[in-house]
Amino acid sequence: MTSFLWMCLLLGGGVVVLQFAASLMGMDHDAPHGEFGHGPISEGLQLFSVRAVSAGVAFFGVGGLAALRLGLPTMFAIPIGVVAGILAAIGVAAVMRGMRRLEGDQTFRLTNAVGKSGDVYLSIPAQRSGTGKIHITIQERLMELDAVTPDEEIPTGSRVLVIDSIAPATVVVALQPRILEDGASDA
Repeated sequence: MTSFLWMCLLLGGGVVVLQFAASLMGMDHDAPHGEFGHGPISEGLQLFSVRAVSAGVAFFGVGGLAALRLGLPTMFAIPIGVVAGILAAIGVAAVMRGMRRLEGDQTFRLTNAVGKSGDVYLSIPAQRSGTGKIHITIQERLMELDAVTPDEEIPTGSRVLVIDSIAPATVVVALQPRILEDGASDA
């Protein structure tokens, strides 16, 4: 039993060390690929990644050896090793998930506002004769942007649709009709 636990520790630990060394050299390939590489699915815990599984195997060996070293019977070493392995795999998967989130590009791009709806905060003068302000959520952030309209004046509180971006923080908007419950619009 002891040799099996040592083998798990050395095998899992060896893979963890090799992956750590590879990531230091820029050869990190443990991220999910293919159609599941982006979006909500990749945000979950990757419990079956090479890192998580190898850490789980290594800590299975560590937990089992620690139980035997404490003088516990062999029948307790396996469950303790399994618990240690599962906790290690979950811990590594959670750390990797946090690191993937840090890698995401959260740079604000005004072009991401085009096609989104916002609310007029400061009325927008007609025919691009001046700027007003809108509140809009872009990239999960509430932003306040300058806005112009090629149409009639848009009063405060109106719902608008961003149709273009023209300056570092200025967008072109159009009044967005509100849909009433019976299907008719109030615009």
